[in-house]
Amino acid sequence: MQSQDVAPRPPSPRTAQESVVDVETAEAALVEHYPRLVRLAYLTLPPGLGRNRRVLTAHALTQRALPRGRRSASPIPAQATAAGRERSPGYAYVRLQVIRTALEAGHPLRRWALPKLSQLPPLLPRVWGLRLSPRSGGADELALDQRLSALTCPARAAYVLRGLEKLPDPAIRALLDEAGVDDPTAALKEAGSVPPQQYPLLASPEYDPCSLHARPTDLMRRRQHTRAALAATAAVVVCGALLGLPGEAWGPDGAAAPPYARNPAAQAALDPAELTTAAATAWQATGRTDFATWPARGGLTGDQALLRRALAVWARPGESVQVAVTLGTQAGPPPGPPQLLYAGRVDHLNVVLLFDGLRIARYAEPLDDPGTAALDLTRVDGATGAGASALVLGRADGNVRYLTAPWVREAAVRDLAEPDAEARTLALSEDGVTSPFASPAVRSGKCRSWDVLHLTDARGGTWSLTDLAEVTPAHLTVGRPSTGRGRDASAAPATWSPFACSLAAVRSQGVRTVNAWQFARQPLPDGSGTADWVCTRTETWRGVGTRAMTQFDTASGAYVTAAADEVPACGPADPHVLAVAPWKSATGESYLLAAGSKDTVSVELSGGASGSAPGNLLAVPAEEGAQAELKGTLANGREIEALRSTLRSP
Repeated sequence: MQSQDVAPRPPSPRTAQESVVDVETAEAALVEHYPRLVRLAYLTLPPGLGRNRRVLTAHALTQRALPRGRRSASPIPAQATAAGRERSPGYAYVRLQVIRTALEAGHPLRRWALPKLSQLPPLLPRVWGLRLSPRSGGADELALDQRLSALTCPARAAYVLRGLEKLPDPAIRALLDEAGVDDPTAALKEAGSVPPQQYPLLASPEYDPCSLHARPTDLMRRRQHTRAALAATAAVVVCGALLGLPGEAWGPDGAAAPPYARNPAAQAALDPAELTTAAATAWQATGRTDFATWPARGGLTGDQALLRRALAVWARPGESVQVAVTLGTQAGPPPGPPQLLYAGRVDHLNVVLLFDGLRIARYAEPLDDPGTAALDLTRVDGATGAGASALVLGRADGNVRYLTAPWVREAAVRDLAEPDAEARTLALSEDGVTSPFASPAVRSGKCRSWDVLHLTDARGGTWSLTDLAEVTPAHLTVGRPSTGRGRDASAAPATWSPFACSLAAVRSQGVRTVNAWQFARQPLPDGSGTADWVCTRTETWRGVGTRAMTQFDTASGAYVTAAADEVPACGPADPHVLAVAPWKSATGESYLLAAGSKDTVSVELSGGASGSAPGNLLAVPAEEGAQAELKGTLANGREIEALRSTLRSP
């Protein structure tokens, strides 16, 4: 029999953590550790909510975990990784808020009492017409789920903090006390009834609310409600139109055809016989390396029924079609007959790739059920060279297959996290289809490797591409940002290797390129070695949505020092950057280290620690957790500030 959840007592108005954590530090910690925090909330929430509502509520509680109205000059995160995460005041704050609100959500509603926001169904995020749930686990996960459902919310929180966060009991007791739990000791004792041997299962995909399966809701009931709503809406529209009509009925539409007239271009876009194709040698004859010169390939290019279904679904996707549209991509039908790039069988699917001059449409249907399908749309305007060298054909069993451009001659797989590892040759079919290899876009659990596609063209040019869960892979480059074409990541693999797994943070964001720029190398104050300063910047197909991150790399590990959206720093428009990070020596001395790009002629720290130095490097002794403001001067006399965390909410 399930035990009743204990109502948490009201927390104090302001804890010690809340009094020192500003919005920017908390936001940077939330974005960096978002999947971990959502998993904490999901595991703490009561199973009685149902998996769909637990998923949405976990995301809502995590996104509402930021402090309100407190902001400082320049946040400096604590040294990251396992120990650094625990020393980060931002992470400690948002974790406390997530646990606190998850415990409140588990408390049953009381009659005549106003419910708290965390106890109500979340307003955002909202999903209509789908039920979301994490991937199903095995028998071990099912057994653990049953044991956890029998615990109270505080006991579940204690078990998760033990097993997932690896916190000692005194720290858990203090955290639960701050979260408003009446008896943290009892919660810890109750959590001990679940064997600690099952701690590793907490990191399994069964409890990952960021990797989800989608299923439709009750289709019959939804159809009935939709029909009733449409009928009511139509009645209101007709009545309103009749009341508002002028003497001559509907107003004139000028030279437009009657509304019932068919548009010839729209009709041609649905006719497979009107599909355009490029010659096999078009790219050689024209010298162009874009999608317009891709010939039609695959074993089903003559299957008129398949092509007709693909065109019809693109124009009018039905209820059974899973539609995925990249950010900033128009979702409408093609304006005219599109170009056929591929039609063939991939694993257990029939796949069609179409190009309308601005977008790639990927249509896929199961071999045994053409009544269900998937449609992916992504913009590729202006794509050339690396941007038009490969498209994702399909993903299955954790692997990905690509269709490569006709000018590609060799393909290989390289582990971006291992710069000294040899590239593994990848077989190419006559149609340019690669053999499958592990995709980092669909992998769950801890990241230890990041396989990228390495292509070589007919002229000897090379490109490194990575799957970020979209039809078009992102191009990885290195070097100082410029308006010209960046160097491929294969030119300096050691620059990318410490930060390969950070690419997971920009999946499904419409990313076109990601550049890594090592802008400084700094000797450590105790003489134990050097640290590399790297700025990574993502550019998107839509232009907006860029992200710049400064990262600090030593022999003990790498971590993000600041991240900002929609800023020119570290990009072609402003190829300069200034960053600061905390560092502690092996003997326990704490410092603030700062660095700028090579054209920085002076650096100055003020606030919680102060100091200045000519050149682009600075090291200042400072208390652990100190916050300071960093400024620098460029060779042309212009003053710049350190990159600040200004990330948008996830």
